[in-house]
Amino acid sequence: MRTILVATASLAVIAGCGASEAPSDDAGQASTTITDATTVRAALDDNVDIETGDTSEDTADAVDVKLAGDSATSDSDAVTAKDGTVTISAPGTYRLHGTLAGQVVVDSDADGAVRLLLDGATITSGTTAALHVAEADSVVVVLKGGTQNLLQDASTYEDTSDDAPTGALYSTADLTIGGTGSLTVEGQSNNGIVSKDGLVLAGGAISVDAVDDGIIGKDYLVASGADVNVTAVDDGLRSDNTEDPGSGFVLVQDGSVRVDSRDDAVKGVQVLVSGGSIDVAGSTEAVEGSVIIVDDGDLDLRSADDAINASSSDGDESTRQPGGSMAADDSLRVVINGGTVDVWASGDGIDSNGDLSITGGRVTVHGPTGGEDGALDANGAFEVSGGTLLATGSAAMMGVPSSDSPQGWLAADLDSTVAAGERVVIKDADGTEVAAFTARKDLESVVHSSAEVKAGATYTVTAGGNTTTVTAGEAPAGAHAPADS
Repeated sequence: MRTILVATASLAVIAGCGASEAPSDDAGQASTTITDATTVRAALDDNVDIETGDTSEDTADAVDVKLAGDSATSDSDAVTAKDGTVTISAPGTYRLHGTLAGQVVVDSDADGAVRLLLDGATITSGTTAALHVAEADSVVVVLKGGTQNLLQDASTYEDTSDDAPTGALYSTADLTIGGTGSLTVEGQSNNGIVSKDGLVLAGGAISVDAVDDGIIGKDYLVASGADVNVTAVDDGLRSDNTEDPGSGFVLVQDGSVRVDSRDDAVKGVQVLVSGGSIDVAGSTEAVEGSVIIVDDGDLDLRSADDAINASSSDGDESTRQPGGSMAADDSLRVVINGGTVDVWASGDGIDSNGDLSITGGRVTVHGPTGGEDGALDANGAFEVSGGTLLATGSAAMMGVPSSDSPQGWLAADLDSTVAAGERVVIKDADGTEVAAFTARKDLESVVHSSAEVKAGATYTVTAGGNTTTVTAGEAPAGAHAPADS
């Protein structure tokens, strides 16, 4: 287990032993590691520890490394330059500045962190990764305040072996990126930033543009104070260790994350959000994991398919029933305990192949306008016990909470399609307005839950000149209502 020191974190993360690993599948490959936690803190207690390095910008004891052309100069014996490759071979702090047409390699077998202070550094490689951590105890990349830094790899790598780098910034060791400056990473061949261990984005303005995945942390990927902007052809942010218990999680707890991707925007065995913001401008699926927990933060998610999707990371089809539907898997869940979640989806808005629970916060789902998808879809238990839920979309696959859900809810299958821009008003039997909103997309159904909705009471939903009367806690004909818990 490693020691955690997250400077910007508000959570005390303690090594836990409560995580369990599902049995191996038929191919002998370990299945997804699952936690039974329903809060971010509890999930982190079950996970491996996070290691965050020292991101201070003090240069008093730093070794000066001046990059120039295809070489570099330094007074340290731990810095060598040959044939366009600058190699750092010992722990310590190194100030990198200038422009290098080549590569920086960290290759240190001694105990202790290697700290690279980027102070206006531009590193562009024509053959491989721009910054390659081949070996180190851990590495910290510090972005000097007021400076702009660039890492750009080759569009084609000379070495394509299994052990070759696969990103413009590639590390085999725990990696932390922090500071108050800016870093632009251009992944022209494959990925942008890759850590084959843990990865923490602790500070700075980090912009990644990649022809494959944007940012990958194997054991974990933590955004704890940085302002991150990713444009990726494949996944945006991903943590992909599906074999080791308590690993493979993405944690956002401070700062901002913005992703525009053509595949999944944020993906992990677990996706945990306890603060900060996530803005997905484009994706196939915006957030995907076996366990997705939101305790706080602001999420604005846009997807061509499902916006929030809890599904198995190992692709296990054993729960698929005849006819193509999925049986509920109680190891999978979406839990929203707080924060603000705004969803815009062409597929399912929130889709859990297991359970779906909303205990607080404000959840708004602008779901699909037609087809075989719905704003809400849970194969297992679906409960609302707090907060506010408003979900709109098509009527064909409308999902609603369980009839014994702790907080009152109502669902309306409207008589006709309500066009975007129309006003929708929900009133109780006395004519008191319970909720009102302007349709942002065409819609055929409304699901609403709040403290003002009382089970068994009668409500009217008026939109587009038509009024539908509903009873709170009763599902319209054809709606998907899970069994009572």
